Amino acid sequence: MSVREYERIETPESLINALREMLGDRLSTAASVLEQHGKDESWHEASPPDAVVFAHSTEEVAEVVKLCAAHEVPIVPFGTGSSLEGHVAALRGGICIDVSQMNNILEVNNEDLDCRVQAGVTREQLNDHLRDTGLFFPIDPGANASIGGMTATRASGTNAVRYGTMRENVLSLTVVTPDGKIIKTANRARKSSAGYDLTRLFVGSEGTLGVITEIGLKLYGIPEAMSAAVCAFPTVEDAVNTVILTIQAGIPVARIEFLDPLQVRAVNNYSKLDHKEAPTLFFEFHGTEAGVKEQAEFVQSVAEEFGAEEFQWATRQEDRNKLWAARHKAYYASLQLEPGKAGMPTDVCVPISKLAEAISETRADCDASPLTCTIIGHVGDGNFHTLILLDPEDPAQMEEANRLHKRMVERALKLGGTCTGEHGIGYGKLDFMVTEHGEDTIAVMRAIKNALDPKGLMNPGKLIPGLDIIRPIGISH
Repeated sequence: MSVREYERIETPESLINALREMLGDRLSTAASVLEQHGKDESWHEASPPDAVVFAHSTEEVAEVVKLCAAHEVPIVPFGTGSSLEGHVAALRGGICIDVSQMNNILEVNNEDLDCRVQAGVTREQLNDHLRDTGLFFPIDPGANASIGGMTATRASGTNAVRYGTMRENVLSLTVVTPDGKIIKTANRARKSSAGYDLTRLFVGSEGTLGVITEIGLKLYGIPEAMSAAVCAFPTVEDAVNTVILTIQAGIPVARIEFLDPLQVRAVNNYSKLDHKEAPTLFFEFHGTEAGVKEQAEFVQSVAEEFGAEEFQWATRQEDRNKLWAARHKAYYASLQLEPGKAGMPTDVCVPISKLAEAISETRADCDASPLTCTIIGHVGDGNFHTLILLDPEDPAQMEEANRLHKRMVERALKLGGTCTGEHGIGYGKLDFMVTEHGEDTIAVMRAIKNALDPKGLMNPGKLIPGLDIIRPIGISH
């Protein structure tokens, strides 16, 4: 992997003054604010914008975009900054549009199981609002991300095996296009055959085609019953084969999470738990009391066939919350294995029949490496993550981490998978796009990008390799 340096476009003072006149103290050029908005939670180097605007409405975003377009200055949308592949780095400078203050829940339609929110609403905020309605929004990437950011990166998470990803759960979008027009991609109907599916075009576009300002979402009824379980297995293959058979049998498990032994050790130490340090699965079942009992009994019988040790059940809400809180803190738990080190998180996704092979070979690579690595995954849909601990200032460690990452991706592609199941491309995985899709497919993506954003102003340097407008001026390793 290479870290590119891009020619920054000078942001004229006249643009800064015009934005300040429009927004007052909701425009910031303070160094600390710029630095915060130029970096996500990943290991990738920060690249701050020249100014940050805090928008309050779609119309305000449109006016900001029009001014930036008139001055040919780049635009980088920003939600909570919880992405992991350098998505928010202002590689060419420009204006960051922070939508975190656009946090209104605009409508909830209980009877139709849908809602409409502004892009800055977070998933936790939405579910808190929905609690008394008997509904919930299931997509859970771990971080308390904004709905706009989750849409832009096509996020998923622990519940995706049952409820799908953002792709399946976004009904409609309001988007400000690169020339400042406001468009709505669809209405509230659950299906439509009317024209191109623009909603899916913008879901996963990572801010390169426009600024998402409002999102229509599917909602679900809160299940009558929920139950969670943890069990350890003799080998990685035994754990993953349990997952494969469960999915192939059509059991509607809500969550199936895999933790390798080192990840279990990290979680135990960080969250004060006592799980056996072995390949481990976390399960969660949703449904009626009878349905949950039936699902759980079937999965337990399958797991026992593959040598699983006793299930630890969690049926009380506080016990389930403790279990999943520990899972969601796995990243920070892993960092504590070697305090002072940074983490390089990466993910791939493979067909579920290839999952055992992909995880086992990745674990073997990690065991042979001098670097410490943990593996965790939303394995119900073939998605798993490796966190590589390293000192980013040590060239040898960076080279080794990049080697491990590249081998992991190449293995996934060879097995019919993808270089990322949910982190997205940003600029961190840009080098793998042509390998995965082929030059002809990338050419179609470039054509779409150039048609909608001919000046190349929307989040330049991300998602699509080889755009002439980006003009890299140097590459360092």
